[in-house]
Amino acid sequence: MAGVEGMVAAGARCSPAKSVLAEWAASGTPRQRECLLGYLEAEGASRDASKRAQLPGRCALPQAKSLDGYDWSSVSWPEGFGRADPGELSFVGPCEDLVLMGDVGTGKTHLACALAAMCCARGWEARFFTASSLVLRLRRARDEGRLDRELSQLGRARMLVIDELGFLPLDADGARLLFQVISEGYERQSAVITTNLEFSRWGQTFGDEQMAAAVIDRVARHGRLLRFRGQSYRVRHALMRGDGDGS
Repeated sequence: MAGVEGMVAAGARCSPAKSVLAEWAASGTPRQRECLLGYLEAEGASRDASKRAQLPGRCALPQAKSLDGYDWSSVSWPEGFGRADPGELSFVGPCEDLVLMGDVGTGKTHLACALAAMCCARGWEARFFTASSLVLRLRRARDEGRLDRELSQLGRARMLVIDELGFLPLDADGARLLFQVISEGYERQSAVITTNLEFSRWGQTFGDEQMAAAVIDRVARHGRLLRFRGQSYRVRHALMRGDGDGS
């Protein structure tokens, strides 16, 4: 019964308290070992299911989204990265970043939400924030003396979504905090950033051209840029319904 002995031995190395299980497994009958293996597998599956159930709540998505029926017509793809890659989360394993840049209402936030939801469905932790809400969270954590702990918690996520970068300007203090998050996650997690600003205008958001250049360097060096162009989805469908046409 190498299976149960291996599982118990691994647990014993992690926690001395589990050495009792190792001793019991070594002295148990084949039937007892089989029962113990079944119990450990069921316990592991239960914990995994519980973790998966908690992940969407921790992610704090503003709304549930998926890629079912998603309109890709507004997206321009970079070389070596195509329509199949987002759904496969191929960029998460190597800790690559995605920048979703383009016109308002063209599906950037929808795609970011769907990617985070798929990440959670795989049992990987994802966190979702608007740029302004993340800065407020970091500022509050710093003022309460727990910034290091907050950064550590954010760093455990496989995917960090920063939505609406540039929608609201950042003050110098907020820009430094956001820069710290992006820097500490560099090559350790995947960042998905949505913005309607070209890179040339990020200096206005961060209030510092050098800081903006450093952020751009990090997300561009190990990332992909997806461009979104076209009329707002919401405006287009409102016009299709005849909203506001006076009839």
